[in-house]
Amino acid sequence: MIDMAQTSAKPVESICAYQPPRLVHANGIELCYDIFGDVDAEPMVMIMGLGAQMIHWDDEFCREIAAHGFRVIRFDNRDIGLSSKMAGGKPLTLFELAKLRYLGTPVAAPYKLSDMAADTVALLDALGIASAHIVGASMGGMIAQEIAIAHPTRVRSLTSIMSTTGNPRLPQPGRSVAAQLLQKQPTTYDEFLARFKQTWLFLRVGSFPQDEARDLDRAERTYARGLDPDGVGRQLRAILASGSRKERLASVTAPTLVIHGKVDPLVHPAGGRETAASIPGARLMMIDGMGHALPISMWTEVIDAIARHAHGATAITRSAAVAIRSVSR
Repeated sequence: MIDMAQTSAKPVESICAYQPPRLVHANGIELCYDIFGDVDAEPMVMIMGLGAQMIHWDDEFCREIAAHGFRVIRFDNRDIGLSSKMAGGKPLTLFELAKLRYLGTPVAAPYKLSDMAADTVALLDALGIASAHIVGASMGGMIAQEIAIAHPTRVRSLTSIMSTTGNPRLPQPGRSVAAQLLQKQPTTYDEFLARFKQTWLFLRVGSFPQDEARDLDRAERTYARGLDPDGVGRQLRAILASGSRKERLASVTAPTLVIHGKVDPLVHPAGGRETAASIPGARLMMIDGMGHALPISMWTEVIDAIARHAHGATAITRSAAVAIRSVSR
């Protein structure tokens, strides 16, 4: 049994208030979350991607965002980390992917991205938060988009990072990438560490010595919090079964920032461009040399952009509220 208070590899600096990991009942399941930042700061929910635990939003990354005036909430999605594990769903096959791509045959799934969006909204309810800035990476960006579509009053601002609309007509990952996604998930310690290093070298695209030096520590923390290969497969099915959000994204009213790497090997940059083009008023930020990861050397650029966007959205909301009060008088 993991001691929830001991899942952080390093002590959190005293300059940033920190609430250690806890479990909360939300949407009929248990979600594990922790919080960086002052209780009175503006809430910002961070949603991670496929098979990625909440700690893939690095502690330092979260502290830096909190230092910009936010209460940063990160959590394990269902089927990952210390949150509830679901049931059902067989391993995805290349045959199913081929039928989806060429025939449009839907992929069966125990749940969809809309269910994961409902998990996030239920987490806000459990924490007594009426609305928050929503930031999602990869699959987390897809979940964030679903929240903005289906639960608009809960979203102060939306930031979608290295994600896509789900439009099947967009460029898809090549066969080598698909094969890597579908290969059997490692279960032993040594296999997991080797796969972790290999995967992130591929996703980051290029040499990032600071991150490579931390890969072992990151892998060990991830392994210690528990693996569920079947859960990763169910999450992948959820993505593929959820279809395109392209048309529905036109209804998003939250101020939106889309961030995408120009050399992303997993989610083609066209996915980011279409996401921004599909949401009214969205801003697009394409980053040179960025793959499907957030390398330490790019943190300042990304964090500053997220913070500026969220604070700007808050300023717009406050100005609108003042104008409404003036008219009502």
